Amino acid sequence: MNISLKGKKALVGGSSRGIGKAIAQQLAESGASVTLMARSEDKLNQIITELPTDQGQKHQYLLVDFTNYETYKSVVFDYFKNNAIDILVNNTQGPSAGNALEKKVDDYQNAFDLLFKSVVFTTELALDHMIKNKWGRIINVASISVKEPLSYLALSNTIRAAVVTWGKSLAMDVGQHQITVNSVLTGYFDTERIHDLNQTKAKQLGIPLEEVKSNMEAQVPVKRIGKPEEYGYLVSFLASEKAAFITGTNIPIDGGLLKSL
Repeated sequence: MNISLKGKKALVGGSSRGIGKAIAQQLAESGASVTLMARSEDKLNQIITELPTDQGQKHQYLLVDFTNYETYKSVVFDYFKNNAIDILVNNTQGPSAGNALEKKVDDYQNAFDLLFKSVVFTTELALDHMIKNKWGRIINVASISVKEPLSYLALSNTIRAAVVTWGKSLAMDVGQHQITVNSVLTGYFDTERIHDLNQTKAKQLGIPLEEVKSNMEAQVPVKRIGKPEEYGYLVSFLASEKAAFITGTNIPIDGGLLKSL
């Protein structure tokens, strides 16, 4: 099966590293012109030089800070004055780790701005062109913790669950315009984010970092953590015409880690 996104334009959040970068790379490999979004200009410039252009793609980037909602809102609003996209990948860095007893109401508000308000605002702007064009793909990067909460990720558990529920609601409203909305529930992947979380866990438990990683791999039925490019393959499929009848779903990509149905 050939996945072709030639002629499509995509906007990918959090795309200077990890899963976001892998998604951007695979969308470009499939022929899409990609706009990267992140706060590290050096990394974004480097990635732009690495993305393929053999199918006539033109790539660019937006310098944004997802942790500052007002400035993020301004940058994205200005972008959509002169740009339209066909594929939106809603992805941001995760909020700080910690359990529910450690987090206060202000922490939840900041996480809400980071994970929910930025997603809804960007999607609202992207939908205008999608509705007029009668075609669009909205893909939310979420987490398996919305189904089976992780005790040390209280903020992510809570707010990403809201994103997934919103995505399901939106799918019902925009389906008539041939726009699909899907959420991907992320398991353990070999990214900087996982490495940082594992370092924190190793310090808390007083055990070596490698032991934390080994314990994590042992929990996964396939006995390894995911490669970021594997995530990109799924998103490229969901972004393609091949997935036109898939919408309103929450798709785990976790090596079988989730125990629930």
